[in-house]
Amino acid sequence: MIKRIVANIKTEDLSKADLFYHEILGLDLLMDHGWIKTFGNHEEARVQLSFAIQGGNDTEVPLLSIEVDNVDELYDKIKQAGFEIAYGITDEDWGVRRFYVKDPFGNLINILSHQ
Repeated sequence: MIKRIVANIKTEDLSKADLFYHEILGLDLLMDHGWIKTFGNHEEARVQLSFAIQGGNDTEVPLLSIEVDNVDELYDKIKQAGFEIAYGITDEDWGVRRFYVKDPFGNLINILSHQ
């Protein structure tokens, strides 16, 4: 039985993760060995892997989808921090409100809330 799945994002500068994943998204630093940092929380979560030919409404497929409590609040916070919004905040037909942002490593991240 699978207990968890961890995403590993390659970078040359671990400190870039601090602002986006810790300060803005609010993830805790769970581990720091100097060559790898792991951010997370202690919420129970289902294991899910999605495979897609497009990201919905003909958008690019994002690397990660992150579900949050208040997508509008996070959208404003990310814009104020100067991160690139690649797909503006949108109410989608399948019951989510979401936007895409480029993280500090250039990865496309889908931030969403279920409606």
